[in-house]
Amino acid sequence: MWGQQQNECKYSDLELVELIVKFGKTHYFEVLYDRYAHFVYNKCFWFVNHEEEAKDLTQDIFIKIYLNLPKFKGNSKLSTWIYAITVHSSINYVNQSKTKNKPIQLNDQIYNKELTDTSDSTEPSDAELFDINFKMLQEILNRLPIDDKMLLLMKYQDNLSVNQIVEILNIKESAVKMRLLRAKKKVMELQINLELALEKNQIV
Repeated sequence: MWGQQQNECKYSDLELVELIVKFGKTHYFEVLYDRYAHFVYNKCFWFVNHEEEAKDLTQDIFIKIYLNLPKFKGNSKLSTWIYAITVHSSINYVNQSKTKNKPIQLNDQIYNKELTDTSDSTEPSDAELFDINFKMLQEILNRLPIDDKMLLLMKYQDNLSVNQIVEILNIKESAVKMRLLRAKKKVMELQINLELALEKNQIV
């Protein structure tokens, strides 16, 4: 049995897809599941920040992956295709959820302050982002719109290139660059707002 599992794990992603779709050997999907379950779960946790929800969402996504395997044409890596399904499914889940946890509210005057207009083309440097205290950065990410948070994590946690993000999200390169610029500006603005609130003891 152990030897059989070892042999199954030697198959490439494309070979596994062919065995499942073309030859109907559905038990090989377990190999794909084991190969990508941790990856998918981690991405789900990005979005929901809750272990049980992330587990449930992971299961839903693998059902979707299984049902859509016949549509996979091999034009991209299977990992990229799974990444795309995971991201889009997670965004839909969050947008439809009626039980999202609300972040800690800042004083209205500070919290509702408009973020920097992205018509200013000055882009915050990566060094400025990396200088932010980890705990502060986590709080900022939790306050960002889900699309902005996703882009920043794809770029700086998964180290994806702009072209890779384009492929996963199926949007134009210019759109990715503009959204990254907007997201980085929001991070810097929220950092200032949070620091002001902390100084004035205005977190409730």
